[in-house]
Amino acid sequence: MSSTLKRSGISVNAEAEYIGIVNYTNQVFRRTVKNGFEFTVMTVGLSGLGKSTFLDTLFLSDLDSFQPKVIPSTKGIEERSFYLTENKVKVKLTLVDTPGFGSSVNNTDCWKGIVEYVDSKYGHYLAEQNKITRKKRIPDTRVHLCLYFIAPTGHSLTELDIKFLQNLHNKVNIVPVIAKADTLTTDEMTRFKENILKDIKTHGIKTYSFNTDSDDNSSSLKPTSCGLYGVVSSNHVIEGKNGKKIRARQYPWGAVEIENIEHNDFAILRDILMKRHLIDLICDTDNVHYENYRVAQLSRGSMKVGGIENSDPMAQAAKEKEAEEDFDVYKTNYEKTLNEKVIEKEMFLKEKESNYLKEENNNQDLLNSKRLALQRLEKEIAGFREVTRCENDKYSPTEKKKKLGLGLFNRS
Repeated sequence: MSSTLKRSGISVNAEAEYIGIVNYTNQVFRRTVKNGFEFTVMTVGLSGLGKSTFLDTLFLSDLDSFQPKVIPSTKGIEERSFYLTENKVKVKLTLVDTPGFGSSVNNTDCWKGIVEYVDSKYGHYLAEQNKITRKKRIPDTRVHLCLYFIAPTGHSLTELDIKFLQNLHNKVNIVPVIAKADTLTTDEMTRFKENILKDIKTHGIKTYSFNTDSDDNSSSLKPTSCGLYGVVSSNHVIEGKNGKKIRARQYPWGAVEIENIEHNDFAILRDILMKRHLIDLICDTDNVHYENYRVAQLSRGSMKVGGIENSDPMAQAAKEKEAEEDFDVYKTNYEKTLNEKVIEKEMFLKEKESNYLKEENNNQDLLNSKRLALQRLEKEIAGFREVTRCENDKYSPTEKKKKLGLGLFNRS
């Protein structure tokens, strides 16, 4: 059925005249294929909950077999970046790991490093936006998704879980994940989810809510009503009943199929994260969490992002004037102290030089007296030699022989 539009009094047949608005999605797709996009996933949880295996299963890759550039942090946070390509769509995937989280004897404030990390990424992005000459395309290193892995205790959230979620839920999109769901029966999993929901409601924790009102009917998998997902992960591949290779965990009594929704929620979680709500996670990070951070920084009148402090011009001018005055005072005091030290050093050197001169004069006088004494001795010796020579000249050779011949035994 055709429709008719009226523009400026002219009737236009929608079938005869093609505007091309419908190609907007194709344009977006072409731009995405050309430029690609960035997506950052942070995994947080106690060690041994299968976080790395979950990521391998999620992206159908053995990520540990690659040797990406690992960027360590002083806060115990590591980044790994990969480039994934699927049907010409390229994504720069950054995985943020928090090794050692919650493994200390005292875990007080162990989440602060993660909070500072998330804020630092917002800060760097804001600093790039505030530059006079900005990049055409600012690299997006902000955290778009935080997967928080909950230990399958079967009871409720721990104090550490609650504190972490309370401190991060307003800064990043958090999706709680119950790890190793195959350790709980169906009834135990149901009760566990109910207890977790009670804790979340009691402590006012906000987790990411996927929009279930979307008209996207391309998938029959729907998000769980409670927003909690019990997952099983594995890198082990077996042959299924229909001969298809599947990932599973093999046990003596059977196999837990990773992508079987009757066994766990992994397939549902991957579907809503990767296939249906990936763009929502990126947009909500930009429009909600980053915007909250930006407004909070600007509303303070000053902000320090990327190591640069910004404020309104008047306040900045006042701070600069105050800093100049402080610097002048510091410079005056420093120069005064420096001059005093220079004068003191010069006096010390002059005194030392005077002592050296006195010592040198004394040594010179002593040397002169020794030289005079030596000269006197030389004169005395010369005089003695002269007297001796004169006495010898008085005797004739015959007398000298007689005198020499008179010895002790030759005397008569």
